[in-house]
Amino acid sequence: MEVKTLSSADVARWDQYVRSRAGATFFHLAGWAEVIEGALGRPCHFLFAEEGGEIRGILPLVEIKSLLFGKSLVSLGFFVYGGPVADDKKAHDALDEAAWALARRLGIDVLEYRSRHRVRPDWTAKDGLYVTFSKPLDPDSDVNMKAIPRKQRAMVRKGIKTGLVSEIDQDAERLYPLFAESYRNLGTPVFTKKLFTRILDVFGEEDRQVLIVTHEGQPVSGVLSFFFRDEVIPYFGGGSPAARALAANDFMYWEVMRRAVEDHGCRHFDFGRSKTGTGAYSFKKNWGFDPEPLAYEFRLGTGVEMPDVNPLNPKYQLMIKTWKKLPLPVANLLGPMISRSLG
Repeated sequence: MEVKTLSSADVARWDQYVRSRAGATFFHLAGWAEVIEGALGRPCHFLFAEEGGEIRGILPLVEIKSLLFGKSLVSLGFFVYGGPVADDKKAHDALDEAAWALARRLGIDVLEYRSRHRVRPDWTAKDGLYVTFSKPLDPDSDVNMKAIPRKQRAMVRKGIKTGLVSEIDQDAERLYPLFAESYRNLGTPVFTKKLFTRILDVFGEEDRQVLIVTHEGQPVSGVLSFFFRDEVIPYFGGGSPAARALAANDFMYWEVMRRAVEDHGCRHFDFGRSKTGTGAYSFKKNWGFDPEPLAYEFRLGTGVEMPDVNPLNPKYQLMIKTWKKLPLPVANLLGPMISRSLG
């Protein structure tokens, strides 16, 4: 068993491995290395275990460096999933040890795996903070509409009645301002627009989609979604101040669901990660999705404490409140410089 670093010559077989393994996700694809390095300037180390000329396991790692939060090696940094995927314990152990050796060479004391389920029960874990939401989709959109709980279904129908229209864009020109304003309103530093353009350049139309909701010709909400196997994952979304009164976000997610079934043949909807007890958590539960706990796992250097970089940490509340009050142009200028260090 040998552990190697992904090169351009290995991309096709890496992705073939990802698409053939049940535990792999869209965030394991090789293209993320190009996206993260190109848009966020963070070094990537995509490791794979090989035996007999065949890939037996993968581990996409990202170096995160921050003056405030320190250094870490994260699989997959900046995104919700991406922990190791391996055929057997031998390959898994080889990746673990190679990742830790890499961390030590880089002077990093924190190795983090972001998996949907525990993969290293002997490691320290962050339990109870994050959950994910997902459920099957029926081939019939009418059945999916009726499966939405009554109160939430009424919000979707309100959006339909107000004359909202969904449109598919081939760029992020209308999406990014909606996303940026929403992030500022949440008190979160926004990603650079270059992240969106890189994603759209690296991944093909079969892998991603920008959906914009308009009202009387004006964009009011939008989302960048990903497709993986038979699953749709609405990921980067946002709305204008008018979105709430128009039920535009409710309509938007319904349109993602409807189009995913009718246009892409999707049979699964992944509503993504949320922090327990937040507004996003409640919103997804209102759609009839049940939360599934995520356990992020850490291997730590001697005497090192588990990082707690999340908006629910009380020591960041003043920072978040201040960020919400920033003029939007200022937030959009400063946000990308900070977000690339948050991971």
